[in-house]
Amino acid sequence: MITAFLAGVAAGYGIAIPVGAIAILVVETGLRRGFRLAAAAGAGAATADGIYAAVAAVFGAALAGVLAPLAVPLRVVAVVVLVAIAARGLLGLRSAATDLPAAPGPEIGRAERGGSALRTFGAFLGLTLLNPITVTYFAALILGLAATGAGIAEKAAFVAGAFVASLSWQTLLAAVGALLHRRLAPGLRTGVILLGNAIILAFAAVIAVGLVA
Repeated sequence: MITAFLAGVAAGYGIAIPVGAIAILVVETGLRRGFRLAAAAGAGAATADGIYAAVAAVFGAALAGVLAPLAVPLRVVAVVVLVAIAARGLLGLRSAATDLPAAPGPEIGRAERGGSALRTFGAFLGLTLLNPITVTYFAALILGLAATGAGIAEKAAFVAGAFVASLSWQTLLAAVGALLHRRLAPGLRTGVILLGNAIILAFAAVIAVGLVA
């Protein structure tokens, strides 16, 4: 069981650490709105990773056939959402420069202080679930790693390890964003937010090119 848990930890870091749109958004949420909301964003992303790890552990190879017809619609939705997020972030640059909260996404942007952490969590959970690569990754990893075992306890340990690893990394990103929020001058903060949203647009462009290739 410990071996399966450690395999899950390795898998969780393997999917969480490569810098992607979600990582940029978690850091940017910390930069704009502080650690509490950024941590909620990271928890939403980590929960999506945990859900996909669980689905992959239960269904294994059958996932590939189920996901294949959904790959194009999911990618189209992902492109639209990422462009909307980047546009909202760019339009909110003036607010960011004056240290007013302007979150990166439509759901997050409407969140007020009361209940905003829950809304942020839900927004990032939904956004991360749009990525079919995550579940394919976990399915392939489980099929390739005998260490995960075939029993329920081993699979549960694997899923727990993947979730803990992803959550710890996302929380670190939230802390980095919050630290920048406190220490960067308004001008530099605006530059970082501009760069972050440009990267998000680049991710959307890469996905869009893949759709027409």
